[in-house]
Amino acid sequence: MISIEVDGRKIEAEEGSMIIEVADANGITIPRFCYHKKLSIAANCRMCLVEVEGVKKPLPACATPISDGMVVKTQSDLAEGGQKSVMEFLLINHPLDCPICDQGGECELQDLAMGYGRDVSRFCEGKRAVVDKDIGPLIETEMTRCIHCTRCVRFGREIAGIREMGATGRGEHMEITTFIEKSVDSEVSGNIIDLCPVGALTAKPSRYRARAWEMTQYDSVSPHDCIGANLHVHTHRNMVIRVVPKENEAVNEVWLSDRDRYSYEAVTMRDNDNRRLQEPMLKVNGEWQATDWETALDKVASKLNMIAQTDGAEHIGAISSPSATTEEMYLLQKLIRGLGSNNIDHRIRISDYSMQDNESLFPELSIELSELEALDACLLVGSDLRKDQPLAALRVRKATRHGQIAIINARKVYNNFNVLHEIEATPEDWLQQVAGVAKYLLDEAMASEDISADGLGYEGLDELLAEIKVEQSHINIAKMLQKAESSGVVLGLAALEFSHAATLRMLCRAIAGLSGATFGIMTHGGNSAGAYLAGAIPHRGPGGADVEEGGQTAQQMLAEGKKAFILLKTEIGKEAVNAEQAKASLQASEFVVALTSYTDDEAFEYADVILPIATYLESPGSYVNVNGHWQDFNACVQAPGQAKPAWKVLRVMGNLLELKNFDYVSAQDVMQEVKGRMGAVGDRIKARWQCPESLPTDGQCPEPLNIYQVDCWTRRAKALQKSALAEGKEGLKRPKLSPFHNILGGV
Repeated sequence: MISIEVDGRKIEAEEGSMIIEVADANGITIPRFCYHKKLSIAANCRMCLVEVEGVKKPLPACATPISDGMVVKTQSDLAEGGQKSVMEFLLINHPLDCPICDQGGECELQDLAMGYGRDVSRFCEGKRAVVDKDIGPLIETEMTRCIHCTRCVRFGREIAGIREMGATGRGEHMEITTFIEKSVDSEVSGNIIDLCPVGALTAKPSRYRARAWEMTQYDSVSPHDCIGANLHVHTHRNMVIRVVPKENEAVNEVWLSDRDRYSYEAVTMRDNDNRRLQEPMLKVNGEWQATDWETALDKVASKLNMIAQTDGAEHIGAISSPSATTEEMYLLQKLIRGLGSNNIDHRIRISDYSMQDNESLFPELSIELSELEALDACLLVGSDLRKDQPLAALRVRKATRHGQIAIINARKVYNNFNVLHEIEATPEDWLQQVAGVAKYLLDEAMASEDISADGLGYEGLDELLAEIKVEQSHINIAKMLQKAESSGVVLGLAALEFSHAATLRMLCRAIAGLSGATFGIMTHGGNSAGAYLAGAIPHRGPGGADVEEGGQTAQQMLAEGKKAFILLKTEIGKEAVNAEQAKASLQASEFVVALTSYTDDEAFEYADVILPIATYLESPGSYVNVNGHWQDFNACVQAPGQAKPAWKVLRVMGNLLELKNFDYVSAQDVMQEVKGRMGAVGDRIKARWQCPESLPTDGQCPEPLNIYQVDCWTRRAKALQKSALAEGKEGLKRPKLSPFHNILGGV
């Protein structure tokens, strides 16, 4: 630590820090446009000029490192004179669009112009104008407003890993644009809107909807993946206008994926879009009729009671979306178990449950997301992070700056980070490729410690792998993990959906254990961890409690059929692995009740009662992310018509079925009951080793869900559905880099 003086204040700071970083850390305001704490230093706007004692001219605070004894003045005549001169130059060509600009009221240029700008411009010539380019359905451009801070350019190059924006021309003719006038197709492209300090880049779906000061801000959590990105939801007149990131370094830093940002369009449907379900619907003689809540719920209760008493409760099943809230899934399992059935599941995309009794309390990453970027080595198995968990991909990308990444997948994926070792297997050969890495590590461990596989805690693994041939590609990956001080093995969604997922998971656990790496799983939906904790699985109750007799999994229920189904926020025909078989099973069922928010839900094809429920932005609740962090939120807007929060609907259903302890007043009451079932941390269920019986060669991988088809909300977000990724296009592939790229500052 060294000592410097800023505006008369003595400050201790780390050597090598920039003046602007020290000022920010100590509450000293220095104006800036190009500087951003998450991006590299460009020093091209010069707005942060400060006076440093002993230096004749002002220096840019963002690019000037501190030294011991340095004296800095941010408000001297020299500093302010430089700042005002820079502001005058910036305003020479900037249009007076403030009255119509979406950025008005929260514009950095507008704010700083009030403090450092002149009342009247001395520039009398014509202003520069730029022709706007259409860069896609998500981002609106007004590039005449651009001040060339290059934040958007640096974000694509350094954070997103896809260089879609760049500068052309020189001097007054310089423009920020896309390469070859293509659209911006990155899955995190919307972040350049937040980074833009002016109104050059704004959100296209919310353009001209409301002014910044008219909107009310609420906090929420994204339901689309297991990261649980934190959101600021901006509303006006009970309509969601836009969504922006809420800073949380432990979860999403300051970023959002595009589906986190734009899926709100499925909540607030505009332009005469009447897809929101606003009243209960009842099928009478094959025709759908609107009805009231009392009639609909009485029908549900009487039918479920009749089937439970006549055929037995085991003929009733419940399937939830993995993105339902913890409270909703807890009440759903409480209702179904109150009837006498353990047929409850949320794992719609999983087909292999053969070792589920040996799983941990819930599937988790095992390390914090912030630690993911610090790994020296990471093996990704069955993972397409860019599409499955875009914000986790940004963390892994940062890890490649100092660490190494290896991938074993059963299909080609396009990453936004460098991969050192990659094995692209076939589904039939996938297990053998993973087993090759495990065999090398096992043989090394047994030889070095002169101990058997049983003694290492992997009983039977040596016999299982006896016929596996170890190849150089396997050795490379194994040594990468062994040599690293910190390493991880992470399973993705494709690994969970694999037809022999349990065997694959056990092999990867062995690789992690034998190499000293941490083992983690990236799960489906926004609340798979919460589903496990709430008991929305057939083999365990809330908090991992034992059940007398395990129920059937989602795939078993849909394959064998049930007399009655309760569906919560899920569209089986679009989400299940065997979609056609699942729909046929539901159509053959005697009674199906669906809790949904939409009139175009496929449940109208097979349900008997459809109940309108609130979306994730219209109901309170909580999600548990892949690190086990509970994140609760409140409703941001009211649901339309007669739609109700799902937890309230399930509470009333429990009361009508005369089940005990359904007298909750709020969602918070439900959450407290769930947490009360967790027990002490030391009682957490740990994963147990179970050696697979064989290594099958008939593996199958279902077609993955499109990034914008993962749940009922992303499917109905119009802007997302118009994007290149929704059409299955990969967008710009990462260009081949020259040998001088790293020297010039690329990553």
